[in-house]
Amino acid sequence: TQTCSVSEKRAMNPFLELLLFLATLIYSYLEAFVKLFVPVKRKSVSGELVLITGAGHGVGRATAFEFAKRHSRLVLWDINKHGVEDTAAECERLGATVQAFVVDCSKREEIYSAAEKVKKEIGDISILVNNAGVITAADLLSTQDHQVERMFEVNILAHIWTTRAFLPAMMNNNHGHVVTVASAAGHLVTSYMVAYCSSKFAAVGFHKALTEELSTLGKDGVKTTCLCPVFINTGFVKNPSTRLGKILEVEEVVEALMEGILTNQKMVFVPSHLSIVIMIHFLQLSILSRELDHSTG
Repeated sequence: TQTCSVSEKRAMNPFLELLLFLATLIYSYLEAFVKLFVPVKRKSVSGELVLITGAGHGVGRATAFEFAKRHSRLVLWDINKHGVEDTAAECERLGATVQAFVVDCSKREEIYSAAEKVKKEIGDISILVNNAGVITAADLLSTQDHQVERMFEVNILAHIWTTRAFLPAMMNNNHGHVVTVASAAGHLVTSYMVAYCSSKFAAVGFHKALTEELSTLGKDGVKTTCLCPVFINTGFVKNPSTRLGKILEVEEVVEALMEGILTNQKMVFVPSHLSIVIMIHFLQLSILSRELDHSTG
């Protein structure tokens, strides 16, 4: 009888998981439907001191423009002097107060040094956008050691160093926002990007763990947002392709990111249906795991 009971439970689990998935799916569609008619409250970022890493190009640059249009004060970091200065000049043309710094986010000492300079000379950062990222597209054995190290140094360790530098003031004031620019590759994997996917899984995990820790500490005024787009047309990858849909343009990704920040969304997928794809993927893995357990039990 006991064996039969265990078998029944094993058989029921995939069914219960399917029901949970369907309930989540229905909730997501209902939420989207309601948002069509009930405007979502958006917070003001006017006057907030915003630091954006990787601001000399792509998503970082476009995000800086959006904050400038909303009258935020900006601190821009990038390893490329020409790129970050161009971004700063455009933000100033849009009416924002801007300070630009050349910072190599693969180096912890440079991050901490620049952070101290920002805090002493400009003030406490209230919105941190961890956007800097690097990518090498190659199979694992062809990816060189220094390329693996740099992806982890920039794509996740830099997030930790910048957050450690600026989070204390946010927590003291119980006010702020930490933005993690990750990737769909932090949820779903693809060939020829083992190290990159690994670093982005780490970035997603960092966001989730930080969100949980802030909640445990009662710092409900410090918000978190994680951006997870599929591949973006930024020029870093030649002829990019993805089985998850069309290659995204920077503007549509930044539009979704800003909406996520202004409405305090914890996870932003671009395209939005990617969240459904990920739920189906994990449901399939869960069912497969149950079947394997059952066959070997």
